[in-house]
Amino acid sequence: MSENVVHLHKTPEPVDPDAQVTTLTVVPDAQPARPVPLWVRSGRAVKAAATADGTKSTVRAVARHGLYAFNGGRIVARRTWDGRTGARYERMIRAAEAAGNNELAEEWEERLQRFRDARHRRRMDLLHSPVEAAKGAAVGTGMGIGALVALGIVMAINNGDVKDVITPLAATIDFIATLIRIVQIVWPYAVVLGPLFALLGMWAVGSKQQAAPQWALPANIRSSEGEPITPSIVVKALRDLGVPALRNAIKDMGDAGASMLGPITIAGCGVEVDVTLPSGVSTNEVQTKRRKLAENLTRHEHEVFITIPQAARTVRLWVADSGALDEPIGPSPLVTDETMTANYKTGRAPWGQDLRGDAAALSLYQRHLLITGLSNQGKTVALRSLALWLSLDKSVQFLMGDLKGVGDWAMFDGLATTLIQGPTDEHVIQVTEMVEGAVAEMNRRIQAPPGTTFPPLIVLVDEAQVAFMCPAKDEDKRPYGGAKANSRYFMAVRKIHNQGRAVNVLMWQGTQDPTNENLPKLVREGAHTRASLALGTESQARMALGDKAVDGGAAPNLLRPGLDRGTLVVASDGITIPAGQSSITVRTHYIDDDGAETITDRAKALRDGVTTLHAIQRGEERDPLADIASVVGDAARVRTKDVLARLAMLNEDAYGGWSFIDLKRVLDDAGAEPYKSDGVMVVSRDRLTRALANRDADGSASAE
Repeated sequence: MSENVVHLHKTPEPVDPDAQVTTLTVVPDAQPARPVPLWVRSGRAVKAAATADGTKSTVRAVARHGLYAFNGGRIVARRTWDGRTGARYERMIRAAEAAGNNELAEEWEERLQRFRDARHRRRMDLLHSPVEAAKGAAVGTGMGIGALVALGIVMAINNGDVKDVITPLAATIDFIATLIRIVQIVWPYAVVLGPLFALLGMWAVGSKQQAAPQWALPANIRSSEGEPITPSIVVKALRDLGVPALRNAIKDMGDAGASMLGPITIAGCGVEVDVTLPSGVSTNEVQTKRRKLAENLTRHEHEVFITIPQAARTVRLWVADSGALDEPIGPSPLVTDETMTANYKTGRAPWGQDLRGDAAALSLYQRHLLITGLSNQGKTVALRSLALWLSLDKSVQFLMGDLKGVGDWAMFDGLATTLIQGPTDEHVIQVTEMVEGAVAEMNRRIQAPPGTTFPPLIVLVDEAQVAFMCPAKDEDKRPYGGAKANSRYFMAVRKIHNQGRAVNVLMWQGTQDPTNENLPKLVREGAHTRASLALGTESQARMALGDKAVDGGAAPNLLRPGLDRGTLVVASDGITIPAGQSSITVRTHYIDDDGAETITDRAKALRDGVTTLHAIQRGEERDPLADIASVVGDAARVRTKDVLARLAMLNEDAYGGWSFIDLKRVLDDAGAEPYKSDGVMVVSRDRLTRALANRDADGSASAE
């Protein structure tokens, strides 16, 4: 604790000069400010000067221009050496041998031999040239002097002055003396300026080649985003990839690695090039360095895709124009073309665009479908756009379960035979029974006479991971979720995967964040078309697409969550994939809810009317006639086999074992007998309505 110090302060001169007053004032003891040492202030000043933008720019400029001159000299020396020796031919021979092209190696070896023969002849000529030059100089000098003397004699005879005999010779001597004098005057300057001009030439060569490190280049060159992809840029990016065998092979190639590259072609919003790797370099060594390769090409990681074509030791690089993948693609043809219809068997759904900018269309014919990805990446929209297109084929039937339950599929009310929406265990039970009803329909179709054709039935479950992870069990203690042999949802999906394709009963699923717990292996591998949005890890990518697709270059785990929303990596034989590749990247069209409702309105106009069930009733007494009327809905008439299928989906326990005879018995008893229309048995809506009205008027009991 600091002490108080007493200070004596003398007051100013009072009015009375004789009155001197001395006062005592008590003030706290203050710590005096410690002065900053000089060396500290000097160090700070030096640091500030060294880190100033102007200083950095000056240092970069000095280093850049110095390196331009130095590296330009190296380039000139290398060119001179190549021109005077056979080094170029030897590099070409090594490059051909590395590529396994023996014929080309032999051709370059012949060129090297011809070069050596010509060089030997020139050297032999140089050995004899001094003697020949001396002889020529002596003869030429003698003849020149004789000519000058003869010219002087002619001038002397003409002028009558004997002194003119030596005039031409004297003039020649004076001219030579003048030349010597000029050389004596210019030589000192030439000694100084000659090296300067040589240095300037080397600087010009280095400047043209940008022969300086990136940090020393000007800002507009260092940030060369979007610079055109040229062979030299690609080779340099590969050389600097950090693969020693690749770097050494490029160094030994006489063409500086250009022979590795195929043609660079425009491919959509980028370019594509095939790179044949030299012996000793594997394709996965390049694949695993995608980020570094992209940065070497002055691109972001998501703007470079590496795939493996059929050719051995070859990687295919697709490099986007800078920023092109961040631009949205156009609207879906489903929205812009109001006349578009669908054909399940021969048509292809307009899904989006591939990286080349070409339309990406997917065939859905007899293909089970799985779409997965992280949450909020566009999975539901991508899955829904396929269902929207297929709804424009009026023969297609839908059974839908949305285990998210926020209305993403509400527009299919009136299109889907069953539409269950909600995330609870009760909704999972409903969805499970819906899928089991589809299994029963599949079994009935399988048992039909050979050659019978069936309308496509799409069983669609969005957020399927909720079903797989459901802990609920039925009265027999069988779990609805899980991946065991007694899991009801799992086994129903597996049965459709095993046999549904043959009778046009197809399973479509959308799920999040694939793992073995929420997407069992057997279910993943049962899908013919597998697509994935952005994922977190490579192991998840392998679960989503399979090992073959990932080993071939598919990398949904490298997509940017949020930024690449709606971008899918697809592995399927239902979409056109470039030859030699196992997958394709598709940027899907975005169809919002309003656009989806417009499309479903058009789809509903194509149909007679569908009554959508929002719940599957279980365990209570049934009213068969009322149930028949409910499944017929607003349609004027429905084929009896379709009525049986809808009844089974409504309640498997009550109607799963019904045959045409059971249906006819109920209808005959009610006075709503089925009849033939266009050669097939149908059930009339009007007859059912009349029968129900008469029954209610009579107060009769429900038929059994």
